[in-house]
Amino acid sequence: METTIPTAATRPTRRRVRLLTVLAATVATLLGWVVAVPLAGVDLTARTGSDVQRVTPVAVAVSTLLAGLSGWALLALLERLTARARTVWTVVAGLVLLVSLLGPLGGGVGRAATLTLVAFHLVAGTVLITGLRRGAAA
Repeated sequence: METTIPTAATRPTRRRVRLLTVLAATVATLLGWVVAVPLAGVDLTARTGSDVQRVTPVAVAVSTLLAGLSGWALLALLERLTARARTVWTVVAGLVLLVSLLGPLGGGVGRAATLTLVAFHLVAGTVLITGLRRGAAA
């Protein structure tokens, strides 16, 4: 039995882990959209003020990418400012996820759309929080 010790060259870099995390969250929510809208036939619409708008795959992808990149930026900033960046970031990210649920809970049009949008938020939040936390400085 041979044991190998990971070197700096074989360990994934923080940037790579973070990029893959953001991409994984985006792919996961897009897959959720494909399952919910074309396959299950959910009429995925949300209220935006007094208007009702369809939630497109582009909107899902852009929203997830922006959330992921914002989380990444905050984590990078906290790593420069505090030794407890991982803990602080995890608490803030969890709170942001909880607050983000107010959007679909108050804006989803119909039960199926509301549940689908809540699921998208939970999937994106779970992937981003676990993945970015994993790539954070200890």
